[in-house]
Parts: sequence; structure tokens; C-alpha cells
Amino acid sequence: MTMSRAVESDLVERLLDGEHRALARAITKIESQSPGYRDIVSELHAHTGDASVVGITGSPGAGKSTLVDKLAKYYRDQGETVGVIAVDPSSPYTGGAVLGDRIRMASNVGDMDVFFRSMSARGQLGGLSTATADAVKALDAFGKDRIIIETVGAGQNEVDVVKTADTVVVLVQPGSGDDVQMLKAGILEIGDVFVVNKADMEGASRTVAELQEMIHLRDDPRANLDTGHHGAAAFDDGHGGGHGGHADASDAESDAEGDPSNADEPLVWTPQVLETVATTGEGIDELVETLDDHRDYLDASGELAEKARKRAGEEIRQHLRSDVNRLLEAELDRRGGVEEFAQAVVEKETDPYAVAEDVLEPLRECLDDRAD
Repeated sequence: MTMSRAVESDLVERLLDGEHRALARAITKIESQSPGYRDIVSELHAHTGDASVVGITGSPGAGKSTLVDKLAKYYRDQGETVGVIAVDPSSPYTGGAVLGDRIRMASNVGDMDVFFRSMSARGQLGGLSTATADAVKALDAFGKDRIIIETVGAGQNEVDVVKTADTVVVLVQPGSGDDVQMLKAGILEIGDVFVVNKADMEGASRTVAELQEMIHLRDDPRANLDTGHHGAAAFDDGHGGGHGGHADASDAESDAEGDPSNADEPLVWTPQVLETVATTGEGIDELVETLDDHRDYLDASGELAEKARKRAGEEIRQHLRSDVNRLLEAELDRRGGVEEFAQAVVEKETDPYAVAEDVLEPLRECLDDRAD
């Protein structure tokens, strides 16, 4: 074992032993992609899979940071440990998080069992980089019960949050008709829970109704639409009864006995629309209950395992794309750089397709040899 590998293994051991300093250092190495960071993530991988991961997104000013703060406090009051990753806009000069040094967890200052980290989006779509996904693994392996990812902005690109989070919460401000319409661009498709924050403001009821209508139109006509938006059957087990809040499980059992034909009906989750006032903590308990309901649904439906498989597949593809890109960039440099090829294309000596074929030929030959 090399000296650097030994140091990384020691760091992993200390992290797994619950040392917060080791956790912070590991995430720093992951974010900066310092030498050996992949070995760290690889060693941590076997210790992941226990944490509940929630992604929270929404337009600027919707109150995401305040809501995250109150969620973390709620979980801590229940005796659970929390990890928070806030993905901030990247600095155009340093690539770091513009708001990296801000203090946003006012309710949890000094609590060592709430680990807060602000990370750079690094220009990745949806504000989530590979480093963020790896940081989630570090928090999971450390033993955090709950991990919250707060992403930058809201829009089409924010769909990347679904690749890392088990449950996606979308925050909307009251009366923000434009924001609600913007959800149609794509983020409506990934939201498991929609929260109208600042619900003490005028227009909250109208915004709730608009969201519910959009969800109703999006989903299968069989899906239960909870127009009361409090409690409700969050997921349908095929008997018309819900397990999302306050439905009685015994009712579902009796229905199953009375109509065996429903036994094979798939579980269906109906996205919930809730109201909160994050500044006062109003509605946080109901939000937590709904998040737990969704986690129960993921377990019962098998979707949690399916999400994990899809996430692993996407990570493999992402790493391959990244690594192959680096290999090809090195090959381009070895041949004089892309500018030289570009000039040849401009002068009609070759064309972009021919250049790509030429640069890829050694890699293709190598893979063909291995196949033989």
C-alpha cells in the first residue's frame, strides 16, 4: 500500500468512527477532486444506503434555506442526526461556492450533529455535480440519518436533483403564477411533494389550487387528488385507500379481502401539496410526516431499489464520459491540440467527423483487441 493510499484509508477509518473533522476533510478532498479522492469514495461505498436523502429546490426567494433550517431542527429534536449540502452558484473566478461562508443554519448553530456544507455547483446542470453525489455518500457512510440537499434555482435543469435524492420537494411562493407556470417546463415531473411556503401571504390558497390542478392533469385519472391538501392519501395501494398520512391500514386490508382482484394493483404516489410558514415553523411537522410517507411508499413499491439502480447506472455513465473525455483531450494535445485540427477543418483539409474518427481510432482498436 502506498503512503497516500494509507493516509486515505486512515481518513476513511476516522470518518467511519464518527470524527466530524475527518468527514469535513473527506468532503473537501471530494469537492476539490484532490488525488486519492476516488479511493476514499470507493472505500465508503460499502457503508452507504441507510440515510434518507431529500432534495429541496425552488425559485430564489421561496425560503429554501429557512425551510431546511427548520427541517434540520425538527429532526434533531427527534434525536436524529442531519447532514445538509447547499449547492450554491459557482464563482466565475474560483469555481467555488459564492455563498460558501454564509451562516444559514441559525437554529442549529453549535450543534455538532447537524453537519452543514455549502458546495459549488461547478456549472453542472441542475446545480448538482458529481462531487455533490459523492459528498452525500460520505454523509451516509458517516451515519447521518437524514441528508438534505438544497439546490440552486428552479427550472428545467433542476431535474438533476432527482439523480441524488430519494424524495424531491419543490418550494413555490404564494401568488407566483409565473413560477407555477414555469413548473410545466419540467420540474413538475420530478416533484414528489410541493410546498407553498410563506403561506401566510395573500394568494396562498390560489397557488395551492393551481398546483393541485397541474398535478391532477399530469397524473393518471385514477390518482387521488387531495383538494384539502392536509394529510390525504399520498399513495394508493390499489384499494382506493392511501398510506400517506392518516388513512387506516386496516381499511386497506379489509378491502383486499373483499376484492382479491385488486391485490396486484401497483402502488401509486400522488404528489402532495402542503403549506408552510418556515419562519415560524408552521407546517413543518406535516411536511416531515409526508416525507416519511413517501419513504414508506418507496420501500413498499420497490421504487427505492429501482432508484438506486438507476442512480448507479447514471454514475457509471458519468464517470465513463468524464474519464474518456480526459483521455481524448490528452490525445488531442499529443497531436498538437484541437486548434490545429480546427484550422485544418476551416481550410477544408479535413472535416470534424474525420477528425473524430482519427482521434478515436486508437481507443477503438484497443477495445476491439480486448473483445477478441
